[in-house]
Amino acid sequence: MSIKIEPFRRRELEYYGVTIPPTQDELPYDDGIPMETPRHAAQMRLLIESLELHWSDRQDFFVGGNMFVYFSLRQVRNQDFRGSDFFVVLGVPRKERKSWVVWEEEKAPNLVIEMISESTATRDKVEKKQIYQDQLRVPEYIWFDPFTAELAGFTTHNGSYESMESDDQGRLISEQIGLALTLWDGTYQSITTRWLRWETPEGILLPTAQEVAEQERQRANRLAERLRAMGLDPDQVE
Repeated sequence: MSIKIEPFRRRELEYYGVTIPPTQDELPYDDGIPMETPRHAAQMRLLIESLELHWSDRQDFFVGGNMFVYFSLRQVRNQDFRGSDFFVVLGVPRKERKSWVVWEEEKAPNLVIEMISESTATRDKVEKKQIYQDQLRVPEYIWFDPFTAELAGFTTHNGSYESMESDDQGRLISEQIGLALTLWDGTYQSITTRWLRWETPEGILLPTAQEVAEQERQRANRLAERLRAMGLDPDQVE
């Protein structure tokens, strides 16, 4: 049952003392606390950027990062504004949100990834895992430590999380997203480390915008070389 209420109807219900769940515009969406480290923030952006680029022609999903996810009015009363580092929701309009409000959207995330650290590991591995399993019922939950490259995934089976098994390439396969998560050694945003990246089941990395631009540059250079070998000036060929 939808609880999306038109403004005039909301005012009428409030007049008669009916408690109306707040909307995303009425809820806090920023606690002013940055992610643990620049590497944590970069890891989040890498996952978001490459997935949105891969799905650039789709309009039926939402990707959030370091964003409040509201699923209970108790959170509002207790000012427990729980943020997820990265999450994907399928089957919803692709548009901007301030927060993800489950009772407004009528949909919980399909996948959540937390970027853990020494200070947050216990909460992410125990408390948040339990909430994602029992209250939000997120089908797939993954955690990753950007400094140690610790990676673990869980998928729902009969209402409880079971460990995701790595494939023969050591990847975690997300059945919800239809992609794999793999560890990749390289440089992103001037940070050289081991990153968590999306990959197609066939083993092709989902590129970033910078990588796409570089691929286009190399393709243009190869074309120019072939034209020169044919005695043509690339600058004069339309």
